Amino acid sequence: MTFLSSVISQDTVPDLPQDLAVPADTVRAPKTTISGKVTDSVGASLPGATVQIKGTETGTITDGEGKYQINIPSENTSPVLVFSFVGFEGKEVRVDNQSQINVTLASEEEELEEVVVIGYGSARKADLTGSIAQVSTEEVNAYPTTNVLQAMAGRAPGVQVIQNDGSPGGGVNIRIRGSNSIQGDNSPLYVIDGFPYSGSPTNLNNADIASIEVLKDASATAIYGSRGANGVVLITTKGGVQAPTTVEFDAYYSVQNLRKKLGLMDGRQYAQLMNIQAENDGIDPYFSEGEIAGYGSGTDWQDQVFDQAPIKSSSIRVSGGNEATRFSVGGSVFDQEGIIQGSDYNRYALQSSIHHTLSDKFTIDFSTNLTKLTTARRDSDGGARGNSMIGSALVASPLSTPYNQDGTLTILSQDYPFVSPDIINPLNYINEEFNNVTANIVLANASVSYQPIPKLTIKILGGIENRDDRTDVYRTTDFINSDGNASVNTRQYISRLNENTIAYTDTINEKHKFDILAGFTYQDFQTRYLAGSAAGFLSDLFETDNLGAATTPGIPTSGYAKSVLLSYIGRVNYNYADKYLFTATWRADGSSRYSEGNKWGHFPSAAVAWRVSQEGFMQDQTVISELKIRTSWGLTGSQAIDPYSTLNRLFPGYTVFGEELYSTFAPQSLLPGDLKWETTEQFDLGMDLGIVGGRIMIGADFYVKNTRDLLSTVRLPSSYGYTTTIANVGEIQNKGLELSLDAIVLNKAFRWDVKGNISFNRNKVVSLNEGNPILTNYINVVTVADNFSIMEEGRPLGQFWGYQEDGYTEEGNIRYKDLDGDGEITDSDKTAIGDPNPDFFYGINSTMTYKNFQLDLFLQGSKGNDIFNVSSISSTMDYGQGLNMPAEVLEDHWTPQNTDAKYPLISRNTDLKVSDRYVEDGSYLRLKNIQLAYDFSFPESKWIGNLKLYVSGQNLLTFTDYSWWDPEVNSNGGDTSLGIDHYSYPIPKSYTLGLRATF
Repeated sequence: MTFLSSVISQDTVPDLPQDLAVPADTVRAPKTTISGKVTDSVGASLPGATVQIKGTETGTITDGEGKYQINIPSENTSPVLVFSFVGFEGKEVRVDNQSQINVTLASEEEELEEVVVIGYGSARKADLTGSIAQVSTEEVNAYPTTNVLQAMAGRAPGVQVIQNDGSPGGGVNIRIRGSNSIQGDNSPLYVIDGFPYSGSPTNLNNADIASIEVLKDASATAIYGSRGANGVVLITTKGGVQAPTTVEFDAYYSVQNLRKKLGLMDGRQYAQLMNIQAENDGIDPYFSEGEIAGYGSGTDWQDQVFDQAPIKSSSIRVSGGNEATRFSVGGSVFDQEGIIQGSDYNRYALQSSIHHTLSDKFTIDFSTNLTKLTTARRDSDGGARGNSMIGSALVASPLSTPYNQDGTLTILSQDYPFVSPDIINPLNYINEEFNNVTANIVLANASVSYQPIPKLTIKILGGIENRDDRTDVYRTTDFINSDGNASVNTRQYISRLNENTIAYTDTINEKHKFDILAGFTYQDFQTRYLAGSAAGFLSDLFETDNLGAATTPGIPTSGYAKSVLLSYIGRVNYNYADKYLFTATWRADGSSRYSEGNKWGHFPSAAVAWRVSQEGFMQDQTVISELKIRTSWGLTGSQAIDPYSTLNRLFPGYTVFGEELYSTFAPQSLLPGDLKWETTEQFDLGMDLGIVGGRIMIGADFYVKNTRDLLSTVRLPSSYGYTTTIANVGEIQNKGLELSLDAIVLNKAFRWDVKGNISFNRNKVVSLNEGNPILTNYINVVTVADNFSIMEEGRPLGQFWGYQEDGYTEEGNIRYKDLDGDGEITDSDKTAIGDPNPDFFYGINSTMTYKNFQLDLFLQGSKGNDIFNVSSISSTMDYGQGLNMPAEVLEDHWTPQNTDAKYPLISRNTDLKVSDRYVEDGSYLRLKNIQLAYDFSFPESKWIGNLKLYVSGQNLLTFTDYSWWDPEVNSNGGDTSLGIDHYSYPIPKSYTLGLRATF
């Protein structure tokens, strides 16, 4: 770790006459005044920094320009000033005979950039040979987000953050350098304080995070072997520092709103469209001209479902320490109400850590994260003809009212004879149904480090992750056509970890630096679940608290699964003269999930780097301050299957012999396979360039990833007696380019910093089982029932597949292209109609500071990705069912006078197929956050160190051609089903007021 030295300027002490001269340390006025300025490493002032006389209570605070003045009592004969500021490394400076002391503090962020967390250790950034991106604590907390994954969007090259929807606590998918697997999860491995965590780290409070490192290439990820193919995200939470006890407080309040409303028809327009449909289908008109003229706007069902909603967040942290012990304790509360009434997400977190030096040989570390999550879900997406909450909010007739005169909910399907019987008043889902999830999460680590000699460290670590989930779903007796339905699902997941490593670091002849790591690890994964249900309640009093009160109890189910992973690891880092760097890594993983003979996988990697800027021929130039060229190769893996997938399991059932019911055990339809690891081979070529004294930093990486032995479900001939099996069937390739830029544009009284990154990735299926394509993503919205995606050799994963439209017939019906020329429209006429994978995605962050003001702008976007708008099928094309639609359907449909219309003839006989009509450009540029902050300084205060007040706005501007609520949508999650919008919970915009204070 590199520590920046203090910049100290001394006033010259006047020479005394020779006969009066005495030792300098004995000459001191009754009270000495010391003044100066405290700045960061680039010269920016630090208002609110603490200046304290060591060992006393006397101190002061720097003013708005970072200046201070402090009086030294005469009795203090050898004073030392302690300079400290939150987020910066503290400094101690002896006063001696100085009257002016200017100090430069090194920020913790800079220190984190100098020392980077890697797998099972850390390394100087200058010594890295792999491709690693960093996200700082300031970036994680730059604007309000539900979890750390959302905060990573646009912050790191090669990292694509895919927001599934806008529901509180809604799912987020992270993809690092594309998708590698069909059967398995493509999310990266998250390692929290050294613990390989299951699932997404939604248990963490953003304010507790100190740094995030994203390991991307095989050199960086191979140390995690069978779980490194999708990249690794290392999350380090905040710990204590050797400094006086500090209290940090962070709080904000946000107001969320629907970003935009869809332009649906009002009451008069709705009645007009219904009459047009009746006329085209030869039916008497539903409404008279007089009735239509008398209709107004009617009910705005979007207003009935969506509402303004707050986010409230607060956290407090106490930290400090001395040479022997460093500690940190923090608590937080996050409360988000959703813009759909009745939805919310609450997180209560307690994070703590302690580091204690027992002796010069032994140290102990302990960290824990305790989290309670509660969620009320109102995100019943999907559906057709109004049989889901969001779907019905868009298609419900504006001529209908939410409530009857007696206060009961209206039955929309009974308002008019032409209305679909499937439609349900959306307030049923809001008022008469709940889906509540509660989770208690414990993540704890403890380790002992022993140094028998100064260069050798033996570390033993034990950790545990425990998660208890419970989901309660209840539909009341007042819900339409319901007699009361309840279900309860509980799950207990526990993972135990033991890591044993030995590390040796040495330098020979000041040029040969070695860092060697070896060890073995054990981790197990155990799940138990229990589920029960019931229907037919006489009263809603019990809800899910007494399933036995129902007239029809369901059959309870339970289950158990366990798997074990045993691993051996090794790594060697070699550095010659800070010029030539070499890293070799090897890991062997043994998993209980795989077949005999295939349980062990071996994952080696190697990387080399050349710091060209350290060569002698580079020393006489002043333009390039840093130039590193690096390349790496390696293998990583993916387990990709559930426990017991390779075993011939028997499953319980029932059968009847005679008049008796007997319990049975029999194989299921899945034939067990002899399976081996999915293996990802990756090559990376990268460059890190610093110019103009490091004011401009440029990063570039080119990579090629090939994943072979893909695991996928394969259908079997009926003669087998089994329907499907899992097999190693093919290969997927990802290759791409990543670019990043960090620049200090201006660095004077007005400072301007710009960070940006852009990533290009091309994904294709190289081979599949016997070359046969696989159709995926089946939809059934009544008028359309078909697959609309394909996996096929030579095509990107998840490409949309369907028919191409070719205008309209003379009758106004849709014409489809006959691509094979056989005169008929059949499956052979289907073709590629879109690609959900972006051409590139990017993020730009601008920070401008002047005196105590700071203005931040964060832009994030994606280009070239398509969205399959399933929502628009029912909402724009399903005629004759009394469904409300966008006003443009009325304004631009086919008539003999308007044959080049956007929509066909309004008729219930319209022939609909999966076609390019529903594929839209999902490209967007979004002002993710804009924030104006002011730093207050309190130079006379002894207890307020710093206070920042800020106002900000999120998602205020979005530039896109996508017609629906939001282009950031991924209804179905996953990788073979990217880019689907099926009545998803929309992402809101919000306004925020917040403060951060240090005491």
